[in-house]
Amino acid sequence: MRKPILLLGTVALLASACAPIEPWVKPYEREHLADPIMSIDRDPVSSSYMDHVFEVREGAKGATGAGGGGCGCS
Repeated sequence: MRKPILLLGTVALLASACAPIEPWVKPYEREHLADPIMSIDRDPVSSSYMDHVFEVREGAKGATGAGGGGCGCS
């Protein structure tokens, strides 16, 4: 008797995992997630400055990590 109930519970759990998930972060709040201060770095402001110095010195821009596209996904 326990086996069908367990099977039904497992199927219900798996079916609920396929439900659409609404984003917790609203589009107008995502701009704050792309802020350099939110990066995983010991000193993000200093790193941003040093990136700028290297870009000016090398004459190239970018390729220093994930960019903040404003969508909040990177």
